[in-house]
Amino acid sequence: EAQLVESGGSSVQTGGSLRLSCTASGDTPIYYSMAWFRRAPGQDREGVAYVDSAGNVFYADSVKGRFAISREDAKSTVYLQMNNLKPEDTAMYYCAADFKGGRWTDEMRYTSWGQGTQVTVSS
Repeated sequence: EAQLVESGGSSVQTGGSLRLSCTASGDTPIYYSMAWFRRAPGQDREGVAYVDSAGNVFYADSVKGRFAISREDAKSTVYLQMNNLKPEDTAMYYCAADFKGGRWTDEMRYTSWGQGTQVTVSS
């Protein structure tokens, strides 16, 4: 399994931008499929963005046009660029790896998780 470490979370105002990073080590190469999830207080964890080994990307409808997932394999790092942030984007953001197939939004299909990084957007 991969060991994942997220960073980049912070507090910003509505309309601001942040870039989250997830660096992987261990048995899973970074060029395998990776995803970002988030969990807002009192809510279930939801899939935000996903990139597969071929570089295809997928997004939750709520972040399309505002968020972008990318990877830098040489640094074993996946990024989540978040623009035009809204208060409803406030959540703990998690990086996920070791995808076992199926729906990318299903958190049960991943076996490696980071510890999370907090994003807070104020109005």
